[in-house]
Amino acid sequence: MATTTTTTTADNTPKFHQTSEFRPENNPAISPPTHDGLQFWQFMVAGSIAGSVEHMVVFPIDTLKTRMQAIGSSSSYKAPSPTLRQSFVSIMQIEGLGGFYRGIAAMGLGAGPAHAVYFSVYELCKKNFTAGNPNNSIAHALSGVFATVASDAVITPMDVVKQRLQLTGSPYKGFGDCVKRVLLEEGVGAFYASYRTTVVMNAPFTAVHFATYEAAKRGLMEISPENVRDEETLVVHATAGAAAGALAAAVTTPLDVVKTQLQCQGVCGCDRFSSGSISDVVQAVVKRDGYGGLMRGWIPRMLFHAPAAALCWSTYEAAKSFFHARNGSEDDRNFS
Repeated sequence: MATTTTTTTADNTPKFHQTSEFRPENNPAISPPTHDGLQFWQFMVAGSIAGSVEHMVVFPIDTLKTRMQAIGSSSSYKAPSPTLRQSFVSIMQIEGLGGFYRGIAAMGLGAGPAHAVYFSVYELCKKNFTAGNPNNSIAHALSGVFATVASDAVITPMDVVKQRLQLTGSPYKGFGDCVKRVLLEEGVGAFYASYRTTVVMNAPFTAVHFATYEAAKRGLMEISPENVRDEETLVVHATAGAAAGALAAAVTTPLDVVKTQLQCQGVCGCDRFSSGSISDVVQAVVKRDGYGGLMRGWIPRMLFHAPAAALCWSTYEAAKSFFHARNGSEDDRNFS
């Protein structure tokens, strides 16, 4: 509210002055820390919602990708590299529609917390790295790298469970049975056998993803400024997100193949490796399938990440807009 002070003139007549309106956000001791007008818990909630929507909607495509990548020397597939169609037909004939959703509980439990960490760390780093330049692509890429290192520590165990449940003829009855048996038979370390590979893969993936997303979003807004007005439109976020997801997925497919091999090793005919070394897995894949084996699953991987990123970014930005409106309405109520 506005405050009023009084002074007196030379003839002792009181004179009233109205000072500027006081708001607690002008007082750092009272105001919670914000970035882009939001508090960081709001970025976490927005990211959690976005991540859950992203993975749940396109989960069947992820199952196809896992089936195509997790092929070992003793695989029942006659062809060395099953096609997308072969994997789809196999699941439909043997398991039905339910086969596309095995492991979705594990991803449901992991996606929300992991993306909450992912986006909040990204926004925190972006705030500190951009140094007043919101178009700094290097800052966006570095922020993405820091975000993925943190979030991968949360999602990797759930990803291991998810992929083992997605395998053809998976020996596990469900989420709980898989967690219990992996702990008893292989130990806690099995849940993080692929963590190093996941980080090595997701660091460039996220760097390419975020840098491409911010650049594509900026380019789309410059091409059609009449469609932006006060807020960026849903189509801008979705298009930029799809482009970013597809490009990042294509670039990092070889490392994704390595990650899948490590997470599913020793299960359903998948090869077992004496170490978690990326080079050892690469050599084994190349020896068995040639260099083409390192690109196995690139089509469903792109088909997954393009719509997934579009959904994720549009949902994330929509949630941010909701919080912006909420924060604004609270300000209006508090200071009207």
